[in-house]
Amino acid sequence: MLTYNSQLKKLVLPEYGRNIQQMVDYCCTIEDREERNKCARSIINTMSNLFPQLKQETDYEHKLWDHLAIMSDFKLDIDYPCEVVKPENLDTKPEPIKYKHEPIKMRHYGKIVGQMIERACEWPDGEEKEALVMLIANHMKKLIYQISNEDVEDAKIFKDLEFFSKGEIKLDPATHKLHQFKVAPAAQAASTKKEKKK
Repeated sequence: MLTYNSQLKKLVLPEYGRNIQQMVDYCCTIEDREERNKCARSIINTMSNLFPQLKQETDYEHKLWDHLAIMSDFKLDIDYPCEVVKPENLDTKPEPIKYKHEPIKMRHYGKIVGQMIERACEWPDGEEKEALVMLIANHMKKLIYQISNEDVEDAKIFKDLEFFSKGEIKLDPATHKLHQFKVAPAAQAASTKKEKKK
């Protein structure tokens, strides 16, 4: 009768395969300590040959010894050449990263648009500032269009821009026109029919 892998003991580190796990299990049963040490070193050599790319990493041998200890469920009593990982350290989690939760005035524009408007307010009046403000306004219109797919009145964008800038940036719909965004046409599939040679 065939024995399936699903019926066998679950592998602790599947990347090494069942043969390596069986070698580790056998090593744990060797009574003579010297023989057990030799067996462990030969297992490490075999593991190293399975993953030669590990040799380019720093402390790759240390990692192999850690893996050997883990596969033996920390029951392998040998003279480790380095201090291996402890069972209690396997489940340690990194400290959570604290993010700044700053309120965003209008989420559909995102945080960066607000920062760009703040920078634009700091620029001296002139053509460059005018061009920057128009770029930001067009970008705001594009962001709204991506959400709703409906044409947005320029006056709405100018009102939001004035709100973000606390009244410092005012654009008149009569003198300022934003781009008209349209849905890009779907790409047509290439014809599979070959033209007949004449």
